[in-house]
Amino acid sequence: MSVEVTKLPSGITIVTDSMPHLQTVTLGVWVGAGSRDELPDEHGISHLLEHMAFKGTKRRTSRQIAESIEAVGGDINAATSTEATAYFASVLKTDVPLALDVLSDILSNPLFDPAELKREQNVIVQEIGATEDAPDDLVFDFLQSTAFPSQPMGRSILGTPETVCSFQDVNLRAYLDRNYRAPGMVISAAGAVDHAVIVDEAGRLFGRFVGPAKVAPQSAKFGGGTKLETRELEQVHIAFALEGVPQRDPSLYSLQVFTSLLGGGMSSRLFQEVREKRGLCYTISSFHAPYSDTGMFGIYAGTDAGDVNELVKVAIEETARAAAGITEAEVDKAKAQMKVGLLMALESSGARARQLANQIMTWGRPVPIAEIVAKVEAVTVESARAAGRALLGRSSPAIAALGPGNSLEGAATIIGDLARRAA
Repeated sequence: MSVEVTKLPSGITIVTDSMPHLQTVTLGVWVGAGSRDELPDEHGISHLLEHMAFKGTKRRTSRQIAESIEAVGGDINAATSTEATAYFASVLKTDVPLALDVLSDILSNPLFDPAELKREQNVIVQEIGATEDAPDDLVFDFLQSTAFPSQPMGRSILGTPETVCSFQDVNLRAYLDRNYRAPGMVISAAGAVDHAVIVDEAGRLFGRFVGPAKVAPQSAKFGGGTKLETRELEQVHIAFALEGVPQRDPSLYSLQVFTSLLGGGMSSRLFQEVREKRGLCYTISSFHAPYSDTGMFGIYAGTDAGDVNELVKVAIEETARAAAGITEAEVDKAKAQMKVGLLMALESSGARARQLANQIMTWGRPVPIAEIVAKVEAVTVESARAAGRALLGRSSPAIAALGPGNSLEGAATIIGDLARRAA
């Protein structure tokens, strides 16, 4: 078997997948802590910490961190999400020890130099500003905060200019020490990788991370409600959500199939009915984001203010029709798309490393592709319909929209009324 797993005495899990046809390796450290682990006065600190990890250590300047990887033709990056933070690099197989050394260095020995901190705080404030100028991004922040009000799950990952600029090195160190614990960390690698080399190097380099698992974050509670913002835009950007299911829920794959056939591509029901048949928008899609203890199903569209009321009416009605009458052909198509997506991950070392890390954090083990494909294949017309019906009856909708003001309240009212009727 090409997938191997080792748990270090500290509690860090190492998972690798050898892909002999490749000459490169993607490897990284996944930490099971993200924005939902922030305390009330830490909004945005997980993302700031991710940035500051690259801004100098006791051994390397920020330039040396970048140059050490780029000088051997590799690249290094990081990403913060609601429930995890990842630091990863892609290099030639001969440079795996170097990549691990750099990754361990930026996590074990960050300087948090005040001058660098101030500069990076300004960079993130600009990033927040860029999001404010992108309504198709901002509407999802609105949706998240409406779906999960007054809780860490509902706050934007970036934070606010005020919170980001308030943090000092002591705040960053406190968050890192509290959340970056070995039992919640995964070192994942895929490509031209030697598992024994990763284990040996990681055991030597990641000794700083000890102690018990971090405290579990506050449980998420889907709230629902409405957030509307009037802006002078050419389009209305509107999204609405219902409570979905968590990552380990037995109905997950049935709901993912339902989501795909409803709005997952150009042949989906929403795209065909709303865009192709009625010409009500340029883009419309559905999505389902599963978390550890909840999920969020949603529909997003950008449309002309004069069309928004009809669009949301058709979208809700089409969702209800799908829950009642999707066909075997639709289910088969959605299942085929999901299987292709799974198998494509086997052709990319980066996608495979992420996939394995996520499986370890969710299931505590690597999940064989054959097992996942079997779960997808087990979805039936009735189980997909049942997932759709449960979705409509599980919660009141969360609604977010921004655009010309005279169109927003009417659309929000239509969504609320039709969603209750569909349930």
